Amino acid sequence: MSLFTSLSVSASGMAAQRTRAELLVENLANSETTRTPDGGPYKRKDVVFSTEQQGSPFSAIFQSELRATGVSASSVIEDQSEPEKRYQPGHPDADANGYVAFPRINPAEDMVDLMGASRGYQANVAAMQAVKDMINRSIDLLK
Repeated sequence: MSLFTSLSVSASGMAAQRTRAELLVENLANSETTRTPDGGPYKRKDVVFSTEQQGSPFSAIFQSELRATGVSASSVIEDQSEPEKRYQPGHPDADANGYVAFPRINPAEDMVDLMGASRGYQANVAAMQAVKDMINRSIDLLK
C-alpha cells in the first residue's frame, strides 16, 4: 500500500467518525424533544459503517494491484423502539391519560459514544501525521 493510499484510508475514517459525532450530538440535543414535524417524539439516530475500497489519485496506475479498504458511513438508521412514557399531565404534548412520549435516548451512553468517535478521529489524525512525517523524511533523504 502506498503512503498516499494510507492517507485516503485515514481520511475515510475521519469522515465516518465525523458523521457519527454529528448524529450523536443531534441525539443529545434532542433528548427531550417530544414533538417533531413528523409527529411524535424525536427518534434516536445511529450511523451504519461499511467497508469501502480506497484509492489514491497519485497511484492510479497501480490501482489494480492495491486493495486498500477504508470505511464509509453507508446509512443512517432511526431507533424503532417505543418512546419512553412519563407522567406529566400539565405538558402540552400529554395524552388523555397525562403521559408524554419522550425519545429513548440515554445521554450518558451517547456521551461515551461521542468520546469514542472523538478518539477514533484523533487516531486517524495521528496516522495521517505519521504518514506525512514519513513522506517528509523520504523527501529529505532524496535531497
